Amino acid sequence: MKRLAMTSILVLAILLSGCAPVLSFSLGGAAGLLTAQSQTASTEKAAAPVTVQKSEPAVMISGNLNGEVAALQGTLSQIYDQVNPSVVNIQVWVPATDAFNSPFTRRGASQPLQEGLGSGFVWDTDGHIVTNNHVVDGATKINVTFADGLTVPATLVGADPASDLAVIKVDVAAESLHPVILADSSQVKVGQLAIAIGNPYGLSGTMTQGIVSALSRSLPVESGSSSGATYSIPDIIQTDAAINPGNSGGVLLNDQGHVMGVTAAIQSVAGDNSGIGFVIPSNIVARVVPVLITEGKYDHARMGISGATLTPDLAKAMNLSEDQKGVLVITVVEGSPAEKAGLKASTQKVEINGKTGLVGGDVIVAIDGTEITRFEDITSYLFNNTQAGQTVTLTVLRDG
Repeated sequence: MKRLAMTSILVLAILLSGCAPVLSFSLGGAAGLLTAQSQTASTEKAAAPVTVQKSEPAVMISGNLNGEVAALQGTLSQIYDQVNPSVVNIQVWVPATDAFNSPFTRRGASQPLQEGLGSGFVWDTDGHIVTNNHVVDGATKINVTFADGLTVPATLVGADPASDLAVIKVDVAAESLHPVILADSSQVKVGQLAIAIGNPYGLSGTMTQGIVSALSRSLPVESGSSSGATYSIPDIIQTDAAINPGNSGGVLLNDQGHVMGVTAAIQSVAGDNSGIGFVIPSNIVARVVPVLITEGKYDHARMGISGATLTPDLAKAMNLSEDQKGVLVITVVEGSPAEKAGLKASTQKVEINGKTGLVGGDVIVAIDGTEITRFEDITSYLFNNTQAGQTVTLTVLRDG
């Protein structure tokens, strides 16, 4: 997909929101604090006596509205009390890539370590904890801190880079573990309440609130394969609930306190919250995590292509109707199922809106009879309806 750039856009960084570097700071002195102080305005008549009267609110809140606000506050507090004991702070140590640039060097150590922070949540009473793969990837040491302050070491059980999920395990008494309850992410609607709990910048037990902003996004991640290929996680939930570095592996909740998904990344030009957060849906979590616990890895079904959603400009360049829908195949991976099936990649160079790209490949319009209109439809269908080794039937347009 990277070989095809058909439109001029402002590229924003998509940042993994977890594994924030440990920040050391102190609060002290007037310069570092914002204080609310009462100040008296100086006027020419300052000596005159002043009568202070109690002012009324500029906007009166009706009894019904006031009750609704109180109900919402009560719901949020109840959800926090219910779920916060399930959310943990994860501290990791990974080998520093550059010892001279790492502020986390252990004295006397043969290799410096860099310290990072993320979030996680209790999966079961056996001590399994779910987090993002990028939080614990490459860690030589993992510590977990619970809401009550208990800190224990953890070991890696399984990881799946392609879904950016991982499972670690702690040795803690079952009665001290509070597993979360998963929601059905297929029932999530745009506009519904969204509550995030995690550890942004190591600030444990932080809750933020917003709404579900959009559905069916895709999130590119490293697949973990030796080829260095990327994989797009399908059905991603977008939210404006504040998510920052350190939130990764935390939870996004509905108004019942059930987990809609795992907070994983943000889109930002500054590296912190901009109101666009990406969440791995709970239905993917429910499918991947049990396999990670038993097998240590998860095999994803892949065809072995990169592609692009067909646009009117692309369709016109291929002498197709401008309202034609489907996914243009850009490249076909050598040795992949797509190559073995004879899928045709794009080879013709064209210029569209001042950009050079490739066209001429097959256009996928259906999988097993299910209509395909966007590239995200392919990744979603493969994940939700297939397993590695399964045969699917593609309907394609070729040479018109």
